Amino acid sequence: MEFSTIWLFIVAATTLLIIPGPAVFYIMARSIDQGKKAGLVSVLGVALGGSIHVLAGAIGVSAILMTSATAFHIVKYLGAAYLIYLGCKTLLSKSESTTSAIHFTY
Repeated sequence: MEFSTIWLFIVAATTLLIIPGPAVFYIMARSIDQGKKAGLVSVLGVALGGSIHVLAGAIGVSAILMTSATAFHIVKYLGAAYLIYLGCKTLLSKSESTTSAIHFTY
């Protein structure tokens, strides 16, 4: 690899590290809304998720999913079902911030 290619990669990687992504906004929102402990748990969750993603890529799960349409569809539908579950759980749960916003005291 040439030095110019490595230098371009370093610049691109640094730029991507500086720009906040969805994970950073998620962690900030949890920290502001629920406090320091929730923010730290969110950091650990994002780090664990990223580590699992990298590990799965390293052992070839991505290659398996690319070659097997059935495996890809199974993972896709399991992910969709999990997101629907989380959405329903969130919609049906009563939080303190929602109930306090509804009741006004004069």
